[in-house]
Amino acid sequence: MHKVLFINEAHPILPSRLTQLGYTCHFDYQSSKSEIERQLAGFEGVVLRSRMKVDKAFIDAGINLKFIAREGVGVEHIDVAYAESKGIKVLTSPEGSQDTVAEHSMGLLLTLLNNLSRADRQVRAGQWLREANRATELKGKTIGIIGYGNMGRAFAQRLQGFGVRVIAYDKYKTNYGDEHAAAVDLETLFKQSDIISLHIYYIPENYHFVNAAFLDAFQKPIYVINTARGLVLNTADLVERLQSGKVLGAALDVLEYEEQSFARIMQGTLPAPFQYLTQADNVVLSPHIAGWSFESKAGHGRVLADKIAALELV
Repeated sequence: MHKVLFINEAHPILPSRLTQLGYTCHFDYQSSKSEIERQLAGFEGVVLRSRMKVDKAFIDAGINLKFIAREGVGVEHIDVAYAESKGIKVLTSPEGSQDTVAEHSMGLLLTLLNNLSRADRQVRAGQWLREANRATELKGKTIGIIGYGNMGRAFAQRLQGFGVRVIAYDKYKTNYGDEHAAAVDLETLFKQSDIISLHIYYIPENYHFVNAAFLDAFQKPIYVINTARGLVLNTADLVERLQSGKVLGAALDVLEYEEQSFARIMQGTLPAPFQYLTQADNVVLSPHIAGWSFESKAGHGRVLADKIAALELV
């Protein structure tokens, strides 16, 4: 009997499809990592988001595992190389949330350029400040997208109709330009961008990919949008550029201070750069929800079901 263990709650589409494919689905949303590991030998597949670290101990416990299905995108909590060395497929579902992320990125950008977050707070506090909230138009700007995969491409599509020029840089791809964005090198990105939007995935080599030197290389003051991963952006370096005016504003859905669960910011004394962000008028923050919609939840289920079906294990 082929069995799959769900350790995070997925959309019903996924267990339903897997049952149709011939799998028996089991659900354990409460047990500790060590308790889960004691069960793993009886399963061919695991479905999760980010509740626990899938390290060597976890993988070694799954002596019959054929796949690990991560509902979502980031795999920084999964030892992908070790899993694959054991013949275990690691599946993700970026296609499931690409539209949601693109729409959220668009919302962050418009909120930032139109001072909507600040203006909303002021009106609620009884302040009617028009000149102080004069907007910057998106039309005529050059948007630099960093990382032109599912999310970056979907964002470029959403920008059509705004009268902007869209360029994209992706160090992992070649010949990736399309009707929505022109592929450029970093030098061109630095020279032409008015706004940059990060859609690069996190792996150790991308830690603080956007740092002081990176930000200083732009010829014009820029706006920064990040809906990718917090660890690709050095927050302290960003704050220094916000203070100097090199960065005109930032909209961040992700922060490098997030815990592995992506659900809580570290408690206790908050890092000084994060404190600055929470108080800055030219910063918009959201709690890692760019890919968090009702539609994307179902989308992740459909995508993973298709990818598991393609493995033809049953």
